[in-house]
Amino acid sequence: MGTRRETADRRRAQEFESFTAGAAGRLLHVAALLTGEARGSCPAAERLLVAALARTYASWDGLRGEDPYDHARTELTARFARSAWRYRRARGGALGRLSPRERLVLVLRLHEDVDEERAAATLGLPPELVREVYTHALSEMRSRTAEPHGSTGALRLAPR
Repeated sequence: MGTRRETADRRRAQEFESFTAGAAGRLLHVAALLTGEARGSCPAAERLLVAALARTYASWDGLRGEDPYDHARTELTARFARSAWRYRRARGGALGRLSPRERLVLVLRLHEDVDEERAAATLGLPPELVREVYTHALSEMRSRTAEPHGSTGALRLAPR
């Protein structure tokens, strides 16, 4: 009986390693955008991602047909939302000057291409509020990129 369990654990670990090999880079970029850190140096984003991946691994067997990337992203955004007070100060990066809620909505809607209703459900907010936050964050980013001496430069959400 023990070998059957060991085989299942090994298979589970290999599946998860394959998933993280393919998705960790993109998820780290999402985490860096959320924390407002510059892409090269993002320790808070790395901590956020490790915690989200740990929760994803813990529930790996229960995913049964659910997209593991969606699950990991949901864990990541939920963990960020619970600790958003830590990320109020600007840390650099393209979205560093936005509020945590604005970063969260903008990253989900623009970078991750999550529709308004699904973003609202993920965040536990009404769709109207998600739309309002999204519109405000977009106008903030547009006004900053239009400034001649703005520090953010062009809005870049896609990884290099």
